[in-house]
Amino acid sequence: MATTGNAEDTAHLTIQEVSRLSGLSEPTLRYYEKIGLIDAVDRDATSGHRRYGPAVVEKVEALACLRSSGMSVKDMRAYLRHLDTRDASQLHELFQRNAERVAGEIERLRVRLRYLRLKADMWAARDRDDASAEHRAITEIMPVILEMR
Repeated sequence: MATTGNAEDTAHLTIQEVSRLSGLSEPTLRYYEKIGLIDAVDRDATSGHRRYGPAVVEKVEALACLRSSGMSVKDMRAYLRHLDTRDASQLHELFQRNAERVAGEIERLRVRLRYLRLKADMWAARDRDDASAEHRAITEIMPVILEMR
């Protein structure tokens, strides 16, 4: 993720520039504004196009980090609310809960990876007519399939 640099660099960024900087799409930026995750964005007086000031860009970058972690919009709202009140215990709980969610996702991915590797082993054994290795792979796959359910 890119950083903003100094405030002068982000004084009047367009939506395209903020999109490139944050990694969030233009529709996502508009959506975040529409639902109030970011404040209403100033508009250029002549064109009416959005112009993002430093404070909004900083918030967008923070939201982009949260989104990339898989955090829900509901939790992003909670983050902003607790950040405003400096409620460290609530922020700790929010990030701890999301860390546990990601850990669960990682574990599910590990099970899927184990399944795929065992299936690859099984097919490789079948390809080389190694019945013993094929049987071992099938035997190891069965408990993994149960874990995937």
